[in-house]
Amino acid sequence: MFFYAGMRLDGHRYAETVGETRLPYMAFEASCLLYNSATGFDMVYQENKVFNLKLAAQTLNSLLIKPGETFSFWQAVRYADKHTPYKDGLTVKDGKLVVSPGGGLCQMSNLLFWLFLHSPLTVTERHTHKIKDFPTPLSNEPEGVDATVSEGWLDLKVKNETGATFQLGLAFDANSIWGGLYAEKELPYIYEIAGKNLSYFRRSGKVWQRISIYRRQTSKDTREAVLESLLYENLCEIGYPLPDHMLKDENRRLALA
Repeated sequence: MFFYAGMRLDGHRYAETVGETRLPYMAFEASCLLYNSATGFDMVYQENKVFNLKLAAQTLNSLLIKPGETFSFWQAVRYADKHTPYKDGLTVKDGKLVVSPGGGLCQMSNLLFWLFLHSPLTVTERHTHKIKDFPTPLSNEPEGVDATVSEGWLDLKVKNETGATFQLGLAFDANSIWGGLYAEKELPYIYEIAGKNLSYFRRSGKVWQRISIYRRQTSKDTREAVLESLLYENLCEIGYPLPDHMLKDENRRLALA
């Protein structure tokens, strides 16, 4: 209650208009596999996750983000399960992988975050997963570009500080989810995301992953890079076994320093 009341009083205009037609220009598109067999749990929870994703997609698909508006993941999907309840899927609570209604929606927030990074929209709230309990399925995305969400606590938000309207597009096939970010006019830049300095290390008996996420902005006309910047440093705990040769002992390195 307080979570949504806070958004009503924070002075932001939140995106809530669904467009009747697609905007004409594709800013960026991406897809990812729906099923992950490396969780260690029964695959029924993967099926349930896909059900939950499709339920949330009904309220997200074709949503417009107009100039001056802020997109909030939870504001957008708040009533997605009003008539049809979410099924039990995998989610992390108190650092442990458990089963809960609506589990798996982080795959949607991950995809949306990846789309937003390839646009001039300004990310105003994003949270990394504190722990990764199973390996990430193969994809073109670098490690560290996830965006976990937890209703009432953790949100994914972006603000449209440009003069153009953007629109979300979502679709599914048998094995994948596809996401697109459309714009009402062609963007002058191409945005590329890269992960650098990926490392795994031990600290205080735990294994951690660290990576630096950079973005390069390139002119479509000249194909020249006009800006490259560090977006953030991502750090999360790894909850599954890694080969010893991949690990550095951070405690030993700190002691030597």
